[in-house]
Amino acid sequence: MSELKVEPAGYRIDVRQGESLIEAAWRAGYWWPTLCYGAGQCTACGCEVIEGLDRLSARTEQEERMLRAAARSRRRVDPHRLRLACQVTITGDVTVRKPGVHPDAVPVRCEGG
Repeated sequence: MSELKVEPAGYRIDVRQGESLIEAAWRAGYWWPTLCYGAGQCTACGCEVIEGLDRLSARTEQEERMLRAAARSRRRVDPHRLRLACQVTITGDVTVRKPGVHPDAVPVRCEGG
């Protein structure tokens, strides 16, 4: 199992082999910004890799296509460090920057009527 550290909040999430970053976050009870819910059809889940570039899976064709468009609007981020959390898997500990990730709200259980 690998560890994903999400900055700026400092969350630490265990990632299973073959699991995408967004799947690991969801399994651990975190909300990760997305519009397509892991289908690789938006760039809302995009994150900047701070540490561990050598521990990432190769980009999928879908990810390449989406990131080409996103790189034009995110010029201040090195395009080699930009990845889609729904597409990338890791083989070791990695740190990413993704504002907006947070623990999911715990459902409130209503009793009575």
